[in-house]
Amino acid sequence: MISRLAVGVVGLILGPLVVALMMWSSPQVLLYPDNVQFNSLIAIALTYLLCNFTLSRLITYPGTRAKLYILPIVTLAFMLTSGFFLASRLGYSRMALVYGWLFTLIWCFVSYSLSIRYRQRRFAVVPFGEAKGLSFPNTVLTDELLSPELRNKRTDAVVVDLDSDELTPEWERFLAYCTLSRIPVYHVTQVRESLTGRVYIDRLSENAFGALLPPALYEAAKRLLDILVSLVAIPLLTPVMLLTALFIRLESPGPALFCQPRVGQGNRDFRIYKFRSMYKDSEAKGAQLATQGDARVTRVGRIIRRLRIDELPQFFNVLKGDMSLIGPRPEQRALVEQFEGEIPFYVYRHVVKPGITGWAQVTQGYAGDVDDTRIKLEYDFYYIKHLSPWLDLLILFKTIRTVLTGFGAR
Repeated sequence: MISRLAVGVVGLILGPLVVALMMWSSPQVLLYPDNVQFNSLIAIALTYLLCNFTLSRLITYPGTRAKLYILPIVTLAFMLTSGFFLASRLGYSRMALVYGWLFTLIWCFVSYSLSIRYRQRRFAVVPFGEAKGLSFPNTVLTDELLSPELRNKRTDAVVVDLDSDELTPEWERFLAYCTLSRIPVYHVTQVRESLTGRVYIDRLSENAFGALLPPALYEAAKRLLDILVSLVAIPLLTPVMLLTALFIRLESPGPALFCQPRVGQGNRDFRIYKFRSMYKDSEAKGAQLATQGDARVTRVGRIIRRLRIDELPQFFNVLKGDMSLIGPRPEQRALVEQFEGEIPFYVYRHVVKPGITGWAQVTQGYAGDVDDTRIKLEYDFYYIKHLSPWLDLLILFKTIRTVLTGFGAR
């Protein structure tokens, strides 16, 4: 069976060749290109590699279907390539990039569709302890091992509860030989996290706290990106924010902007900016979680909450450094103190900056009670543990879907 790597290499070679034939009617351009042709073909090849690498990283996260992200990733990558040429003023062919974009789009759709259809992952499960009751999605084939041998079956990985008392020396030798044969052996906790996108609170002791610390270098790069995006977004969104403020003031008395203390990075308080979506003094009796069909929400409030327009003033929080574009949602101090007393390790979510959007928001939606908040916290811990540009990019795409569908709004 042809591997995805082999398909990717074929596409890398075929892409520039197809573009050369379509643009200049000769494959000899690949051997004797002028400056414009050389720049264009190299750019197409590098952008193709970037698209494939990004897609390969995104599909490692739970519930991610590559086909949903091919169009935005390929389009964004070629837009960045065009932006590079405009900024550098190097010679290139716009039409060649268009053909390169079209080829990459088609090739990625075909190759990922075929890989999903003909190459499902197959896990061998050692039926002891928690591994025995582990649920797998339909996209994963499983074989329950009745004895410590694979019987020449294709296996992508072995799943086992390494803490089980039922593991005999014979089984342990089998796992060691699997590793020697380059077959990955996964502890059940790793697999559960990869399938659900959650770090389970009752299993948090199995994670060293150092493993849950975000990488310092990426945090610095993320801060720079937060500033740049905010400086671009605020002027562009100003007309929308002004209209929103006008509609809020026309519907009900009270200020258009809602400022409230929230808990941020390091368990420190800051003032968050939001558009007011509830009637004035709606929290006079204390902090409350919003509920489905909450009577405190105004008519304009329901619209701006569904479209997440009420969060737009938080770009100013991001610019100030109180928040990031992506991270756990900040809560009120009263709720934080309540959850700290009811949920273990709750305060640990404040190790990173809170965000306008986050993994829990695009995966779970709104948390309406303590049980929902416990699950939300597990998503937050997964985000902290796996913090990376690829996870942030995935959250960005899922946020766009959330805005368009109104998923999780209350």
